[in-house]
Amino acid sequence: MDLKVASIFLAVSAAVNFILVALLLGRGRRPATCGTGSWQAQETGHGAQNDQSLVFADLTPGEMVQVVRYLRENLGVPLVDASHANPADNCIYYISLQLPAKAEVLRFLDRGGVRPSRQALAVIFFGNQPEPNITEYLVGPLPKPAYHRDVTVLKYGGKLPYNRRPLLGNEFRQLSVFLRSVEYPKAPTFMSQVFDYDGANLATQTVAPRGLESGDRKTWIVHFQNVSGLYVHPVGLEVLIDHGSLNISRWKVLKVFYNGQYFEGMVQLESEFKKGHVKVDKVRKVPLDGGYSSLKPRVPHQHVGPLQYEPRGPRYSIRSNQVVFQAWSFAFGMDVNTGPRLFDIRFRGQRIVYELSLQEASAIYTSNNPGAMSIRYLDASYGIGRDAFSLVPGADCPYLATYLDSSYLADSFVPETNKNSICIFEANLEAPVRRHYNKRYYGGLANSVLVFRTISAVSNYDYIWDFIFHSSGAVEVKVRASGYISSSFFFGDGTDFGNRVEEHTLGTMHNHALNFKVDLDVGGSKNSLVTHDMVFENVQAPWSPEHQIERSRLIKKVLDREDEAAFRLNSEMPRYVYFAANSENKWGHERGYRLQIISFSGDHLPETSTMERAVSWGRYKLAVTKRKEEEPTSSSIYNQNDPWTPTVAFADFINNETIVNEDLVAWITTGFLHIPHAEDIPNTVTVGNTVGFFLRPYNYYDEDPSIYSPDGVFFTSEQDSSSCEVNSIACLSKIASCLPNIPPFTYKGFQNPTRHWAVGR
Repeated sequence: MDLKVASIFLAVSAAVNFILVALLLGRGRRPATCGTGSWQAQETGHGAQNDQSLVFADLTPGEMVQVVRYLRENLGVPLVDASHANPADNCIYYISLQLPAKAEVLRFLDRGGVRPSRQALAVIFFGNQPEPNITEYLVGPLPKPAYHRDVTVLKYGGKLPYNRRPLLGNEFRQLSVFLRSVEYPKAPTFMSQVFDYDGANLATQTVAPRGLESGDRKTWIVHFQNVSGLYVHPVGLEVLIDHGSLNISRWKVLKVFYNGQYFEGMVQLESEFKKGHVKVDKVRKVPLDGGYSSLKPRVPHQHVGPLQYEPRGPRYSIRSNQVVFQAWSFAFGMDVNTGPRLFDIRFRGQRIVYELSLQEASAIYTSNNPGAMSIRYLDASYGIGRDAFSLVPGADCPYLATYLDSSYLADSFVPETNKNSICIFEANLEAPVRRHYNKRYYGGLANSVLVFRTISAVSNYDYIWDFIFHSSGAVEVKVRASGYISSSFFFGDGTDFGNRVEEHTLGTMHNHALNFKVDLDVGGSKNSLVTHDMVFENVQAPWSPEHQIERSRLIKKVLDREDEAAFRLNSEMPRYVYFAANSENKWGHERGYRLQIISFSGDHLPETSTMERAVSWGRYKLAVTKRKEEEPTSSSIYNQNDPWTPTVAFADFINNETIVNEDLVAWITTGFLHIPHAEDIPNTVTVGNTVGFFLRPYNYYDEDPSIYSPDGVFFTSEQDSSSCEVNSIACLSKIASCLPNIPPFTYKGFQNPTRHWAVGR
């Protein structure tokens, strides 16, 4: 792309830029309609749309191009396109939206204040400097940048060491080239006789963190057969490379591991192999489709399954980055690193949540192989947002969902767009929200919800992120896991670390932990944290004093300090924990929203570990802290490659400050222990691998707000339940008898295959 031509074309006024946002974040695939319905939300008086949500809108590709142009012209140093940058070059790592301060946003949203200035955050790798470093700049105002401000020291208290930088795609490629061109030739006999190596039949996966102490950049590289589903085809070879030098010619191999044996390098491996001192366990060659790892159906296709569609068109509407559905409205975005995030979530016109965002996804593995034994993945450093690729209609989401694109700029001068990477749809959960029957009447409510979904394929694992909006005023966050397990070569005592799932494949045990930021604003931004629970007490029966009866009593407590509100992962926790407002409902109770967590996580990394502070958010299933602008995230992309000196240590957020009548943030950790088993071949299923949490009204309203849902059903024994006037469901034969005009299937996930990350991490 010619940046000057692009910048002239896209450098427009702020007003025109908002139009671009609307077009780029627009409706995507529009579901077909039956009858006379139109594609508009059913307005309830609470969800009017406006352009205020644009204050949270992701950068447009045009804005990204403008920031690149500005930086190339104003930083005063040469910048190399990161897609082919060497470690000793200067390059732009990524550019994303810099969220305005909450106080500024609330003045704008609620009190008619000035719209906050729109700014970008630009992360620069300065490798071509006397002291290489990572620097973060604020660039603004958009869409026509005129300034850049170094905010690194302000944010982190000091400079960011260069060794903490995430790997560029080019560094992944250079590691692969180093192995093929420098190291494999040192062991030609071994490579030929053990792997039938032909230059293309082996694939590699890197593991992280990269070393054992701060300053290291030493990566174990695990080898697999280069076939579909390669992650479950290990061949037993693992190589430890020191790539800390900015001069690639000085990279070197520190250790080699094969089938339970360690060697000082490829030369020693070749020598010992020729002497017959290497125990060889040769794997059978599998076809390119992976054989047992192939996801091709094993049986012919049969009749098409159920199809979900809206007989009169969707009952939600989308404009720019705002969604309105019945009593709900919210703004959405996709962070390049941390993925999906929602803002300004309102129900019946009242803000419930200011920010709901994924912070980090960790996976800690074990094995008797050095690679998997070392794994402590922090997926934000690989790009949960940029790895949200195109969704498949009819499989990933309902066929007639609305599909939206997401754009990012990372590892390149040129923005990238993941087509159809977000889907939004209304779903009937096929179980009533509530119901009651007796001989005189029936009353019930169909459970129709709005779902905002995206799916991140971070290397071998696929995370399905759902944000679900219920008619009861509850918000549900649900995470499902699928994809391939990351396996080790099976030898020796391997079953102490997982289950054997194929002849040479050990499914290695690992723990997934997912951290979310929930900035609740319940009846305003000043809240307190309250717990309710129960205890049994023995009392005399008032009507029969000679007898005792066990009576449960409600225990209420206000948590005054952050230390009280930090609930350890395996500790007991009050059954009801809620954010309380400074107002009461009709019945004299504090209006509140309850946090309800669903998790079956394994144990957290021991706090004696030298790298635990980098994932210290995982100590807590729930921690509530006083909100601070200088504590925007619980993790950092720089923690992955230097967890021993974490750039952000969440544990430091908890310092016993008062949390009574303050602006509070809940940090929620949910997760699951995964011990892979035979049924994880070829792929992990989502069934049973679902965790998350609810935000539920607790005395926030005077009654169940879903009683005002238009989907309610009620009829008495004296009424004709088959009459449309009495029961709307009875009208289905008239309003839903036609089939939707289903658009042709399209998929745009393979448009830019060269830009996807290297195999593994």
